[in-house]
Amino acid sequence: MTLALKPGTAWTDAWQRCLRAAPEAFHDDRVLNLWAGAWRPDGRILPATSPVDGTPVAGAPRLDADTARRAVRAALDQHRAWRVIPVAERRARVSAALDALSEHRTLLALLLVWEIGKPWRLAQADVDRAIDGVRWYVGEIDDMVEWRRPLPGPVGNVAGWNYPMSVLVHAMLVQALAGNAVVARTPADGGLACLTLACALIAREDVPVTLVSGGDEFSAELVRATELGCVFSLGGRDTGVRAATAVADPGRRHVMGQEGLNAWGVWDYSDWESLGGHIRGTFEYAKQRCTAYPRFVVRRELLADFLSAYLPAVRSVRFGHPLAVDDPGDDLPELDFGPLINAAKAKELGDLVSEAVDSGAIPVHRGNLADARLLPGQDTSAYLAPVALLNPPPTSPLHQAEPFGPVDTIVLADTEAELLAAMNAGNGALVATLSTDDEDTYARLAPEIRAFKVGHNRPRSRGDRAEYFGGLGASWRGAFVGGDLLVRAVTQGPADERPPGNFPGYHLMPPEAA
Repeated sequence: MTLALKPGTAWTDAWQRCLRAAPEAFHDDRVLNLWAGAWRPDGRILPATSPVDGTPVAGAPRLDADTARRAVRAALDQHRAWRVIPVAERRARVSAALDALSEHRTLLALLLVWEIGKPWRLAQADVDRAIDGVRWYVGEIDDMVEWRRPLPGPVGNVAGWNYPMSVLVHAMLVQALAGNAVVARTPADGGLACLTLACALIAREDVPVTLVSGGDEFSAELVRATELGCVFSLGGRDTGVRAATAVADPGRRHVMGQEGLNAWGVWDYSDWESLGGHIRGTFEYAKQRCTAYPRFVVRRELLADFLSAYLPAVRSVRFGHPLAVDDPGDDLPELDFGPLINAAKAKELGDLVSEAVDSGAIPVHRGNLADARLLPGQDTSAYLAPVALLNPPPTSPLHQAEPFGPVDTIVLADTEAELLAAMNAGNGALVATLSTDDEDTYARLAPEIRAFKVGHNRPRSRGDRAEYFGGLGASWRGAFVGGDLLVRAVTQGPADERPPGNFPGYHLMPPEAA
């Protein structure tokens, strides 16, 4: 049966719902910037299209550097008023904002589908993790801010595009709950309308948020601003994150998650059925997340058994247009991923794969777009089928870098030293896993893996609520987050306090990180 777009899910449907839900933030065919407590029709609008099928969507109204400075100064005025409001009142306002976000849950998720290509289940999960996560902080905030005070200036956020709700909005609301005004730059590659709607709902509850758009110049100006009390940059790789990393003053409070090559090692292992069950999950959202596993390091003598588990799992991955259905009454499809964030990224990865194969990598699996659920004649330029390469050459970027797409590399090792060297090839990671039947082997090798979290026979994630999150080596700069550490990162304690994190002068792990 020919697939068709599910009725009521078109971009035009979502846009009309935005106009009705937040007319102060959406005007005709454009979104507005929010600063100094008002929605403003300023900025130069850039054209934008959805990675899903090339449909034109709302483009970012980019501000210049001078307006960025004015927006940050205005946020400082908001911060000085907000930081003296009692925590009970802050808690009540943030709770009201969460109620409003819950009311518009399906629209926020639909916007994520169109703007960043998330399948429906994952888009809903992104919204739910933001709401549920902040509700946990609402219940815990009294103890977390006892004997602490807000920062001297607002928190500036330069976030990636891949988790607009569960990373960026979550962080913004916790920052505000802790007593800080919040400034956020919309990601360069997607999430504009979703974040605009979320911030409109939050601002209605008199929570001090600033949401503005801009390019590299804007981002540099934002993080240089002396008014800011902290620079916060988590989730994905884009030009904004790179700019923030490059210009942030190492002496200023900062939280910066960066690229890391997360690896999964397989050594003296036999539970192949369990491993196969995990493999498909590693392709969630096309591995466009900071906790994805794109590297498998396998003991050479186990390669045949590994492939017997890996190949059926990767062949079972379902991808395609997130809103395409067989029948108008069908539920939206259960997909592992949709498109990549844009056509340029799909081409870049496709070219890297071809170059690696030409240089000697062995393609053990190459999917085909013919296997995807797609609309007839739709634009497919942002789609890439799953790929797995055995032994990419050291000259290939895929050997040492995170692809941020559905491309796995498999590296063979003959000794434990080779296993560790291959797992640590990225000079630090956020998560890693070691699959081994022997508890002693895991206990001996896991501390040598340069990752913030190391799983035993199972994947690790960034975690929620009380679970800590960070990175080792080049994958993280600044304070670690999660649980009380997120609040500590955006509040002031004793003058001699040394927060857990990866700083220029020291590295300190949290006492209960696991």
